[in-house]
Amino acid sequence: MPQPSTLLVFAHRDEASAFSDVPHLVTGVGKVNAAVALAGALAAGGVERVVVLGTAGVVSDGPERPSLEDVYQITGAVQHDFSLPSPELRPSGAAVLPPERTAVIATGDVFVKNDAQRGHIAGLGASLVDMEAYAYASVCERFEVPLQMFKVPSDFADSATTDEEWDTIVFRKSEQLRAFWDRLG
Repeated sequence: MPQPSTLLVFAHRDEASAFSDVPHLVTGVGKVNAAVALAGALAAGGVERVVVLGTAGVVSDGPERPSLEDVYQITGAVQHDFSLPSPELRPSGAAVLPPERTAVIATGDVFVKNDAQRGHIAGLGASLVDMEAYAYASVCERFEVPLQMFKVPSDFADSATTDEEWDTIVFRKSEQLRAFWDRLG
């Protein structure tokens, strides 16, 4: 039986650095770039499912706080930079990780590195934050293409987080995502 045509998607080229031998799409950072690039790829046809791999910041605290060492499957996405409540979107692809390795993600067009922002985002029910997931979920929903998203936390999205810190660890996180992808098979 032939495998469905899977489009592997990353937001940033550095997140995809360990995947140079695997066909993939790099959309660019932010909701607009993510939506436009993914919609273009889906409109071209031939894609039966989308799998997003990437990094995210951790915004939740306590016993349920995601670890920087694990990959999480995204089960819901909300926008954190929209003035009205956004509907929670749910990826439609099959669950492959146990419940303790799943997370709701909040998306906004800002790299979160501020304690006040972090608190606001956690208050929306999210444990992770990124800049593209909501756009990916929205586009896949409109095109009726199954979506699975997997994120590896790169930082704690707090006042100690810097752009430079992300720039130095993203290559290691790409290797971690590649090992996960190879196990997922």
